[in-house]
Amino acid sequence: MMKLAVLATLAASASAFAPAMTGKATTALNAFEGELGAQPPIGFFDPLGLLDEADQERFDRLRYVEVKHGRIAQLAFLGNIFTRAGGHFGGNIDSAGHAFDSYPNGWAAIYGADAIPVKGAVQIFSFIGLLEVAVMKDMDGFGNEFPGDLRNGTFKSAWDKFDEETKLQKRAIELNNGRAAMMGILGLMMHEQLGGSIPIVGEM
Repeated sequence: MMKLAVLATLAASASAFAPAMTGKATTALNAFEGELGAQPPIGFFDPLGLLDEADQERFDRLRYVEVKHGRIAQLAFLGNIFTRAGGHFGGNIDSAGHAFDSYPNGWAAIYGADAIPVKGAVQIFSFIGLLEVAVMKDMDGFGNEFPGDLRNGTFKSAWDKFDEETKLQKRAIELNNGRAAMMGILGLMMHEQLGGSIPIVGEM
């Protein structure tokens, strides 16, 4: 099942290299070529035409999703590297006495013969769902400055000390790191299904 999911994802990604339509895409290019993330060497890149005839609200929604997915991918990539290098929490993961390091790394920890119990997976996904709907979201009335700004009134002094140019630079760094992490975790998932080993990460 996992192999099919990875292949489907790769097939969808491959469409990004297909020739783009030049009509409607030109309108999107003119509207959003100055947005953060449209930077050298690629510039504005929308081969699927997601921004064709889109307004600013549509762009902001897609940027919000991109930033959030990038953050999740960064955590996933670093978590995968960390655990494969032997890093685990100490002690037991449950009252039955199973240690954190007694479960496999990567996708095998969720799906497979040695995966964590279903009730454990339900707890994990329930906690993630709680964060999604109640905590990690852009709340109105807190003066958040940009799509993906989830401070909601916290850490204001730490962010406000930067000038506008530095803020844009830091947002661009986060955006690029998130894009790289999305490709990175996809690559790790694919290699896990293929088996073998890769430098630094080790055995898959």
